[in-house]
Amino acid sequence: MTPGMIATFMFMSMMVMLLTGQRVFAAIGFVASVSALLFWGVGWEEVPFSASVKVMTWYPLLTLPLFIFMGYVLSESGLADDLYRMFHVWMGGVNGGLAIGTIGLMVLIAAMNGLSVAGMAIGATIALPELLKRNYDKRMVTGVIQAGASLGILVPPSVVLVLYAMIARQPVGQLWLAGVIPGLMMAAMFMLYIAIRCKLNPALGPALPPEERAAITSREKWRLLRSGMLPLVIFFVMMYPFVKGWTSLVESSAVGALTAFLAAVFKGRMTREVFENSVRNTLSISAMFMWIILAALAFGAIFDGVRAVDAIEAFFLDTLGLGPWEVLILMQISFLLMGTFLDDTAMLVIVAPLYIPLVDALGFNLIWYGVLYTITSQIAYMTPPFGYNLFLMRAMAPPEITLRDIYTSIIPFVGVMLIALATVMYFDQIALWLPNLVYGK
Repeated sequence: MTPGMIATFMFMSMMVMLLTGQRVFAAIGFVASVSALLFWGVGWEEVPFSASVKVMTWYPLLTLPLFIFMGYVLSESGLADDLYRMFHVWMGGVNGGLAIGTIGLMVLIAAMNGLSVAGMAIGATIALPELLKRNYDKRMVTGVIQAGASLGILVPPSVVLVLYAMIARQPVGQLWLAGVIPGLMMAAMFMLYIAIRCKLNPALGPALPPEERAAITSREKWRLLRSGMLPLVIFFVMMYPFVKGWTSLVESSAVGALTAFLAAVFKGRMTREVFENSVRNTLSISAMFMWIILAALAFGAIFDGVRAVDAIEAFFLDTLGLGPWEVLILMQISFLLMGTFLDDTAMLVIVAPLYIPLVDALGFNLIWYGVLYTITSQIAYMTPPFGYNLFLMRAMAPPEITLRDIYTSIIPFVGVMLIALATVMYFDQIALWLPNLVYGK
């Protein structure tokens, strides 16, 4: 069989396995091992095993459980709740102010956790009831929470970017810094859309009544501001030494986890239940990512061994006559299509052996491409029929919010995200300027 036929066989076999309902890591690892036996014979099944074992010596992998633990401590202990109360008081006097504040809350939650699910949980349990009580439009606020939560996989410390770094063999620190400006830009675009929409139609996001604003004293405002700043202090204590080069990535993640734990203890919120829930959730998510990484490395080893990427590159560039940018756009479109039925980690694991070497061969920057992939994953989180955030919102929303409301609510925000994706594709320095500045390249 030619390399192109082998690549097609492996990819189609993997898709069939996934359609049977098998777990992602099991389907991918199984296809890798069987392919090694079929094409090379007995003994070659050790190739995917050897490739996957390499992850055990990858020191930065320790950052995953540490960052996840930090995020769960902050959310489970209620320290993140103080953030919303701060935004509620300081932004409530503006039309759409609470919705804008919710986006700000989501950015800070993303900086504490690195996962979309944490932002969804906090937004749906804290922000959504408050916004509905204040007579905000239900479709507006549903879209706000889903869009804001999606920032969790782009703003550092993004766990998804850590996963991409492991598979693409790129520096995690540079990828995190590459996600900062695009993440803040997208948050600003969400806020601008909300502000304009509520300016044109104030009924979508009414301001807090004057009597309610007057009842909040200046002393209470400043107290809430101090409480809400605590998570920012934790993030600064964690990231500043790393950016300055005083600590390694793993050491910074340990500093962040320890600082969050001590902050919860200091505030009297580190109960036995909070600690157990944080540890249990950390172990569950960390194990899931570990299995996915192992399977991806195994699959990639076989894919590289048969030189399938060279065959696919020749097909696009020589047979079809496409240019590098046309191939890149096709990749992004395929991500958007896959995102309708796969989550971000599954997409990355499935196409990483194909796309990442191809992107490198086409002459594109892999740090920049990591940001493009992550933005596309954000869109996938919100697109039906199987968007992660859609299901989470359906599970946590009150009965008056229907499935149709949830699906309709994301349309304008997906449009904003597509504009952001096109902007970062065209102006690559939006993603690359900060890592180049910090790392002196």
